[in-house]
Amino acid sequence: MSETKLPRPTDAELGILQVLWERGPSTVREVHEALNKGAEGTGYTTVLKLMQIMTEKGLVERDESQRAHVYRTRVTQQKTQRQLVTDLLDRAFGGSPAQLAMQALSTKKASAEELAELRKLLDTLEGEEES
Repeated sequence: MSETKLPRPTDAELGILQVLWERGPSTVREVHEALNKGAEGTGYTTVLKLMQIMTEKGLVERDESQRAHVYRTRVTQQKTQRQLVTDLLDRAFGGSPAQLAMQALSTKKASAEELAELRKLLDTLEGEEES
């Protein structure tokens, strides 16, 4: 897999990617069922078409060796999140990670565990600066 920047996934595509990250390689039917648990959801043919488009865009790969094609993500969840955050950072926050973090933390309360992780990350980053 090349390190080229993949296209930004739409909200619907992110939903499908989330299912694939959680479940691992899956058929369209499995993704459709996961997306529609307990909700009036997306039709099977819509999920199929979205996954075909995602294959063309390079967001997922399709294994056609079996009757039911199996799809898997081409990129990790972390890499996709970083790409989305970088895009948001540039477009909405003038490239300032501090502004993004402050806005995010003021929007929704972080748990004690999340705050501890953030402190640890900040300590690590400060340590790198001093080196």
